[in-house]
Amino acid sequence: MDNKTNLVKFFEDNPFIKILDTLIDNIGEDYSKKELQELAGISKASFFNHWHKIEELNLVKITRVFGKTKLFTLNIKSLLVKDILKFETRMIEETIPKEKIAVRT
Repeated sequence: MDNKTNLVKFFEDNPFIKILDTLIDNIGEDYSKKELQELAGISKASFFNHWHKIEELNLVKITRVFGKTKLFTLNIKSLLVKDILKFETRMIEETIPKEKIAVRT
């Protein structure tokens, strides 16, 4: 059974996409960098090689800070995130088996 999400299937299995996919799959939840790295299933080095781009593109926002720890969530107010979510929805619509959406006559 293939458990890859449409985003990972389309853009391949790379750390940037895995981080983004983790954020999308957990909209509304906030996580530390360590938790995101573990949820994405990537090494610490890979995570930090790509995290700067996630922040640079404004794909995340800080939700809480306690001590030195910051918690992050998907920035759903970002226009880029909105477009990514629309694209993901479109991919889902296109990959639903046609027999499931066919209207019975």
